[in-house]
Amino acid sequence: MKKLSFVIPCYCSEKSIKQVVDDIIKTVENDGRYTYEIICVNDYSEDDTYSVLRDLAHNSKIKVLNMAKNFGQHSALMAGFNEVTGDIVVCLDDDGQNPPSEMFRLIDKLEEGYDLVSAKYKNKKHSLFRKFGSKVSFFMSTHLVGMPKGIELNSYCVCRRFVIDEVIKYKNAYPFVHGLMLRATRNVANVYIDHQDRSYGQSGYTFKKLLGLWMNGFTAFSEKPLRLATYVGAVNIAIALFWSVILIIQFAVGISLNYSLFIAINVVLFLTGELMFFVGLLGEYIGRMYICINNAPQYVIKEKINVDKKEEE
Repeated sequence: MKKLSFVIPCYCSEKSIKQVVDDIIKTVENDGRYTYEIICVNDYSEDDTYSVLRDLAHNSKIKVLNMAKNFGQHSALMAGFNEVTGDIVVCLDDDGQNPPSEMFRLIDKLEEGYDLVSAKYKNKKHSLFRKFGSKVSFFMSTHLVGMPKGIELNSYCVCRRFVIDEVIKYKNAYPFVHGLMLRATRNVANVYIDHQDRSYGQSGYTFKKLLGLWMNGFTAFSEKPLRLATYVGAVNIAIALFWSVILIIQFAVGISLNYSLFIAINVVLFLTGELMFFVGLLGEYIGRMYICINNAPQYVIKEKINVDKKEEE
């Protein structure tokens, strides 16, 4: 009998995580085709999430990892991936928006021969801010990481064990899980799933956290942003040369340069800002390389529950 490994990053979900876990257990046991384990990773929640997880861990099939500080969703996923023992890995959120009752629509699609299957939503029940963040992540995965056209990768997904075994080979800081998955396989499919309203609270993703996630994808998996700087620089040089010719012609025919100089100053300010942006982007690449060279950890686990020494080894 095959085994399912559920990996759930948990952050400030004391009022929702129990229902999510209960729904997983009920759905898997009613189906009867698989055994299971549930790995909940507490990403340094500011509420009593860890206390709830400790109570849930009275069921030996529920493993709990308690992070020493907040490392972010993707680092929490990496921590959980390093503990999976199942044949199929299921990733989902802790807020109830990814209905566990729909999991076998994804799993059955995977069994058709795919390596990775992700939920796709017709109508996401997110704020406008989160929807914008999702669009940026989708653009990044498509154009920078090389995701197949027409495919979406969301937090609710299932994959074969070999994909996770490849993902956890990445030991550096700043993991971007979707990019790591697409490094392992392009045999990907989508299944439409209804996106639920949050059962409690608000998303833990702030603009700062989303920006950090975007930078992980930009700098860890593609050199295209740097190549873009070269293209933009070439275009700007062409524009500057063209504008210089215009100014010379105006001066030759005696046209007043006051208006032209005003425009020229604005162009210079724009180009200077653009230059500083790309210098900053280059700095991000160099800074992250420096941090990785210094072996900054992806995550630090403070406590483990129901993870025996044999599995750790």
